[in-house]
Amino acid sequence: MSSLQPDIDYIKQILHTLMQIPSPSGMTDEIVKFVCKELDQLQMPYELTRRGAIRASLDGRSDFIRRAVAAHLDTLGAMVKSIQSDGRLGVVPIGFWSSRFAEGARVTIYTDQGKHRGTILPRKASGHVYNEEVDTQPTQWASVEVRIDEPCTTLEGVWALGIRVGDFISVDSQPEFLDNGFINGRHLDDKAGVACILAALKKIRDENLPVPVGCSILFTISEEVGVGASHVLHGNVAEMVSVDNGTIAPNQNTCEYGATLAMQDSSGPFDRHLTRFLISLCQEHAIEYSRDVFLHYRSDAASALEAGNDIRTALICFALDASHGYERTHIRSLQNVTQLLTAYMTSQPLFKSDENVFGSDSEFPIIANSLEQKPAGREG
Repeated sequence: MSSLQPDIDYIKQILHTLMQIPSPSGMTDEIVKFVCKELDQLQMPYELTRRGAIRASLDGRSDFIRRAVAAHLDTLGAMVKSIQSDGRLGVVPIGFWSSRFAEGARVTIYTDQGKHRGTILPRKASGHVYNEEVDTQPTQWASVEVRIDEPCTTLEGVWALGIRVGDFISVDSQPEFLDNGFINGRHLDDKAGVACILAALKKIRDENLPVPVGCSILFTISEEVGVGASHVLHGNVAEMVSVDNGTIAPNQNTCEYGATLAMQDSSGPFDRHLTRFLISLCQEHAIEYSRDVFLHYRSDAASALEAGNDIRTALICFALDASHGYERTHIRSLQNVTQLLTAYMTSQPLFKSDENVFGSDSEFPIIANSLEQKPAGREG
């Protein structure tokens, strides 16, 4: 077993708590406060951006060039679009997900005065009434509605509850942790990634592992709506590793029980040098891993580059089946991702030079760790 073995019980405990905290994009204050308290427990200094993203600091022997590790706290959700005459609510999604996976979800509606429970249902929800029309109605957000668990069957009744257009709706995670290691629930994307980062920090703190290069730990709050890490980076960060989900599906190469290194997503290739360095760490520490390419996917790294940051980026993925739906991962995958994050944050600098060079090609950094020099690893 690798010496980087994390605290598995901690990963499970912190992930279960994170999944129980509602955090659709735009409504992340509660989960930010929880993660800040956890950082306090880990004695990790941090600051908040104006919008509420977290930027923590893992100090190293050299802080001239800083690394960054990022995951997002926000999840998918919904918002009240209309109040109907029959007391039901029309809704629109927060983030990009199909109404197919919203049907049957238990939800909470947040008003200015309080909150109410309900269920997202197709508008034609009863086979006893609509017969085959239940199966032929379109899969689209205009075809679903929220049934409120209150005695209201009119627009006026909903209005009296204080519900208004624009109220946030969170979707229950309903987490289930099985003895065989499988973890089911909504919003594993990206709360599993957050749990892995916190577990890696705990490992480093508990065992006082050396940190050669200072690292910014970023918890973003708007990745699901495309903003992500665009505004949270310090200018002295030279490279950033995002942590997010890798999709389990036919014709994908994601490792269901290991870490997956994304070679490219919909925004283009990740940095070849940084990705190869992460692969070399997997090989050096016998961390189970695979490589994959994602065609309909982007992460915090893309938004950081689009904001104009001149940084190298890479993406470490935990396995996820049915992403943006009823998701499933496995504790072994989270364990391997945590080990890779620990190895990365405690590794020597990627480049021999400690300067972020602007100059001639002769000054361009030379890779300090060649992939070919590493022992054979366990690639899935």
